[in-house]
Amino acid sequence: MLAHRTLLLFALGLSFSVAHTADETETYSSAADIGTFCDRLPRAAYADLELHEASDDWFEVYEVEPGVWAIYEPNQWQEVISYLIEGNDSAVLFDTGNGIGDIFAVVERLTGKPVSVINSHSHYDHIGGNHQFDAILSVSTEFSLAKAKGATSDGHRMEVSPAALCRALPDGVDPETHGTRPYRITATISDGETIDLGGRTLEVLHVPGHTDDSVALIDRANGLLWSGDSFYAGPIWLFAPETDLAAYRASVAKLAALAPELRTVLPAHNTPTADPRLLIDLRDRLEEVLAGEVEPVSVSDDNVEFRFDDFSLLLRKDYNRL
Repeated sequence: MLAHRTLLLFALGLSFSVAHTADETETYSSAADIGTFCDRLPRAAYADLELHEASDDWFEVYEVEPGVWAIYEPNQWQEVISYLIEGNDSAVLFDTGNGIGDIFAVVERLTGKPVSVINSHSHYDHIGGNHQFDAILSVSTEFSLAKAKGATSDGHRMEVSPAALCRALPDGVDPETHGTRPYRITATISDGETIDLGGRTLEVLHVPGHTDDSVALIDRANGLLWSGDSFYAGPIWLFAPETDLAAYRASVAKLAALAPELRTVLPAHNTPTADPRLLIDLRDRLEEVLAGEVEPVSVSDDNVEFRFDDFSLLLRKDYNRL
């Protein structure tokens, strides 16, 4: 399987490298960690969480806060986390995963209340189950509208290839035809808009950069921030054609300013909780990168990585400095 994952990294523009310490223990660069994720499972962050009975053979479900469930895909290399956020009257599903497992069935086991989907952004590992839901709320951008049309590509098929998996695919998933099915955006949301779930209010934060339709959600009363792909513990991808680094810089500053009022950040990959102080660290490290104060590591012909203790930043080699 290691050879398969190495090929996957090259296909996505990342290189694989192995270093040896004096005692010959293998260590891996953070970019290469993506390709060896099976060897690191289960993640330590889940040790103190209780696996919920709504889990199935694809999704692991954890109640990380009262009325907040992390719906985790541990056996696929993206390690996507979607979140069901419940109020007294209704619920929001923040992202719908890769479209590999049946996330609708999981949500039905968790709540009988009306559910609206909001996507952190429209990359295919976050919108795969959108077609299963009737209510899709989204910021309206060229990117979000294009992605709602659905697609099948080599990238989609790569997501369900042996290189990307730690286990067999669920029944009914065809690696040759896997893609994003079309869905209908039923309502538009915008920065600062609030959504009343009954006893819980979510505020939409438009945080463009990773994509132009990236959003975060904040529950100010409970000190919770769902950060999407703007922040997570791991290599943060900022090299895609649709990434706007200047917009990302402004959005990171916006999120970092919220850190003092937060208890927990809930990211969209890898681990379901993070210390809000890491948002400040992200802002400061990004400023250092853009000022040319951090030495990059080349990870492909096109991309470089800037490595820090709790995350790294993957950028195009031709990124613009300050």
